Amino acid sequence: MKFIFSCVDKKDHTHVRADNRPAHLEYLTKYMDRVVVAGPTLGTDGESMTGSLLILEFEDAAAAQDFAENDPYKKAGLFEQVTITPWKQVLPK
Repeated sequence: MKFIFSCVDKKDHTHVRADNRPAHLEYLTKYMDRVVVAGPTLGTDGESMTGSLLILEFEDAAAAQDFAENDPYKKAGLFEQVTITPWKQVLPK
């Protein structure tokens, strides 16, 4: 099953994102066979990173939650909010 991870950064935590970005990207490489899409959300300026949006495939909600809890960004306290939602892909087929 696919899951959407919608993560919102805490205000004034740009430095936390920058400091932990290499570890976050390395963590994601362990899941490349499960990644549908992944990337930062952007502010209205089209450049500043404000959060993350990921869609990954896991066996169940517990595995998705475990993935989220072990993300270096989460461990570093970057996120104000993390929402995990089951998702059904319709397009592209």
